Amino acid sequence: MRTRPDATGRSWQFVKAPGGLPLVGHALQLARRPLDFLASLPALGDLVELRLGTKPTYLPCHPELVQQVLLNARVYDTGGPVKEKARPILGNGLITSDWADHRRQRRMVQPAFHSARIATYAEVMHEECAAHAETWQAGRPVDVGDAMQALTARVTARALFSTEMAPHSVAEIQRSLPVMVRGAFRRAMDPTGVLARLPLAANREFESALTRLHVLIEGIVEDYRRSGEDRGDLLSALLAARDEEDGGAMTDQEVHDQVMTLLLAGVETTASALTWAWHLLAAHPEAEERLHAEVDEVLGGRIPTYADVPKLAHTQRIFTETLRLYPPAWMYTRMTTEPTELGGHRLGAGVDILISPYVIHRIPEFFPHPESFDPDRWLPERAKDVARGSYLPFGAGSRKCIGDVFGMTEATLALATLAARWRLRPLPGSRVSPRAEMSLTAGPLPMVPEPRSPAINRS
Repeated sequence: MRTRPDATGRSWQFVKAPGGLPLVGHALQLARRPLDFLASLPALGDLVELRLGTKPTYLPCHPELVQQVLLNARVYDTGGPVKEKARPILGNGLITSDWADHRRQRRMVQPAFHSARIATYAEVMHEECAAHAETWQAGRPVDVGDAMQALTARVTARALFSTEMAPHSVAEIQRSLPVMVRGAFRRAMDPTGVLARLPLAANREFESALTRLHVLIEGIVEDYRRSGEDRGDLLSALLAARDEEDGGAMTDQEVHDQVMTLLLAGVETTASALTWAWHLLAAHPEAEERLHAEVDEVLGGRIPTYADVPKLAHTQRIFTETLRLYPPAWMYTRMTTEPTELGGHRLGAGVDILISPYVIHRIPEFFPHPESFDPDRWLPERAKDVARGSYLPFGAGSRKCIGDVFGMTEATLALATLAARWRLRPLPGSRVSPRAEMSLTAGPLPMVPEPRSPAINRS
């Protein structure tokens, strides 16, 4: 370990991670047990150098260093092997675009997430959550992961494409998107690119699902262009967007790439976090009881609406704490565009940086008892003591998740609607462990719905 001062005189501990192997470096450790391996590194220093293959890669393990990276998107641009594998799938959307393109895209997409639009999308959330609550049967086990995936797929599809979207199109998205997510993750984790070229059934299934999604989106965009109608949804907002600097509109390909990006980000991440929330609530009866008390008091048997969200404070704290423990975007990458300094260490251009919210969220210095599920750590009087930059489930800076308010609203309404009607109990003998895939999933989570009260009043 070496202590190095940065340009401000602040000293940082720099260390090279032990245990690297010839030629592959730490790639095997990262592939086999990524969460345990990464979570072990903050104890070594503030900035840790890994080797992925023969290339040095850096993991900042202090919130201030993470903020330096995330708040300077021009020097620390999106990049690395994961992005390069994702670009052929997602195109040049918000997740994969370089700094200059991203600035323009962000300006144009942001109005689609204005608070007035969120209120409209919340009507879809309200309807879909209520409909989903009706599908469960007392005593009949459900795979909560699949259930939340189906719910968020329907919400996202209808928010993107309006309430008039044909049911078969929503069903196609529900069918194809999980296949695409699994395939994208396999490709991202294969440094050689060989697996994607093999004549495997999984590859054929992936290509077929990706083609169906492309065709579906192209047809929907073409239909919207012809009608010229603002249907109050995300796609209408994208088509109407104009760049404030040059007045230009998005091309069909740009719209297509944003839709693919929003589908992937809007379904998988929220579904994963909601799945973890139900698991945590079942394991913590006191938090669950307080959730039930809050929804009973606030809703009085009604289905929650957008206006109820601010009143569901404990419900929101439950989801906030779930995102701390199990952030769906558990790791992402940046790449230096020019020589720079991080933590007193000189970095050349083209150097990969790993950012792991999972790691930062579990450092005891910033979150006492980090392994504990404690929604009350987000009470206002306690949350004010959370170190700046230590909580980043949505990222930070100009690349912060554009759908953060959308996701929090959707999750709050889903938890409140379903908890008002049901409590979920794990099947005896079932075990859950985090899976670090495209998002941080719980894998199969069979749980048994138990009715709490008579049917929700739909007035």
